[in-house]
Amino acid sequence: MTKKTFQTLSDLAACVGQEVAVSDWITITQEQVNQFAEATGDHQWIHVDVERAKKGPFGAPIAHGFLTLSLLPRFFDISLEVVESRMGVNYGLNKVRFMSPVPVGSRLRARMKLLSSDPIDNNGQQMVWEVTIELEGAGKPACVAESVARRYP
Repeated sequence: MTKKTFQTLSDLAACVGQEVAVSDWITITQEQVNQFAEATGDHQWIHVDVERAKKGPFGAPIAHGFLTLSLLPRFFDISLEVVESRMGVNYGLNKVRFMSPVPVGSRLRARMKLLSSDPIDNNGQQMVWEVTIELEGAGKPACVAESVARRYP
């Protein structure tokens, strides 16, 4: 996919109500899952015990839901750019649902729809995004999240 480039925050804000970008695919590896387990202390066997997970309910180890969610900044980074924006910060989430397990070795991509963009202090914009993280070949998304971000020129 081609990275979408906007000159200003106003240019991006003009896209409210539209799907703004679709990311490239990202492959989930066992190494990522293991590193996430180390970072968070979540060593549940469905994530890190490959042999046991093969016999478990999903037939393979699966990524942590929060690992999938933590890819949001990466999806945004590889998908869109605002030339005249020096900084963006994660302001939170309004809603998150983990709808499908993500087996290790599968591929994910994000569809990003801009729901709203409102002015904030320091000439910034608070943007609410509906991010649908698709699981390649699956009938349902892996995750749907409403992400709130603040960007500044």
